[in-house]
Amino acid sequence: MTGGAGPASDAADPASSAVLAKAAHENFPVAPRFLPRAWRDDLMAVYGFARLVDDIGDGDLAPGGADAALLGIGPEAAEDRLVLLDALEADLRRAFGSARGGPSPGHPLLRALIPAVRRGGLTPEPFLALIEANRLDQRKTRYATYEELLGYCELSANPVGRLVLAITGTASPERIRRSDAVCTGLQLVEHLQDVAEDLARDRIYLPADAMARFLVSESDLAAPTANASVRTLVAVLTDRARRLLDEGAPMLSGTPGRLRLLLAGFIGGGRAAAEAIADAEYDVLAGPPTASRSALLRAVATTLRRGT
Repeated sequence: MTGGAGPASDAADPASSAVLAKAAHENFPVAPRFLPRAWRDDLMAVYGFARLVDDIGDGDLAPGGADAALLGIGPEAAEDRLVLLDALEADLRRAFGSARGGPSPGHPLLRALIPAVRRGGLTPEPFLALIEANRLDQRKTRYATYEELLGYCELSANPVGRLVLAITGTASPERIRRSDAVCTGLQLVEHLQDVAEDLARDRIYLPADAMARFLVSESDLAAPTANASVRTLVAVLTDRARRLLDEGAPMLSGTPGRLRLLLAGFIGGGRAAAEAIADAEYDVLAGPPTASRSALLRAVATTLRRGT
């Protein structure tokens, strides 16, 4: 369901191309081929930035320090995530300055953003929020309440949906509200799929108060399979994610054709991933439950048919 990367990948170095290639493994389509070429290019540029930010925050950059060098960071600080995030912010500001005729940024994925900034009239704030979410990941590894976790999603997920609306020229207060619900739902589903992977990074995105309510300990999350308490907690949080996706789905109403299909892909992708978690009987510890291509297509088709 994902489209090609377009000029963003053509101009990129091998490490940047590898970042963009990760789009094929997302729960939802990033830039399907049915979209206008300019939209596809701009969406892939935004995806490349978002993926680069996450790879820095997670310590998943390609080995060798190439990305650090492109951001102007020497070998002595190439493993310092906060230094890299600061350098990325500086390069992001250069990208916005370059869109107005200033010096070009150093990283190819930031240079790829410049046409999107110009075409969509994008502002720095959503991109800065994504950087701040990854700074937060360096100093905060547990979330006390569901509301606190939603605050994290406001930084880590919701800006992406707002950028999609800006790129497609369809932002409105109501669509932004619905988009925020969808993006938060998608983020919650991803957190549930990645419980074991996140714990290996010493991060837990399950609210501590909910863990206590269902008698789930951190040692339970380190087990090879989920016990009954973990499964119950995951089931409750999966239901919350589904309800957020449902809350956002009415944004399809009145949305023009190809954009409607793209948004249905986001929502259907989240619904298919939630269904995969349910099909795994909420055991997210044995491996990330993922939807098959056929299940994804069915979920998208159902979302389109219902219109919500």
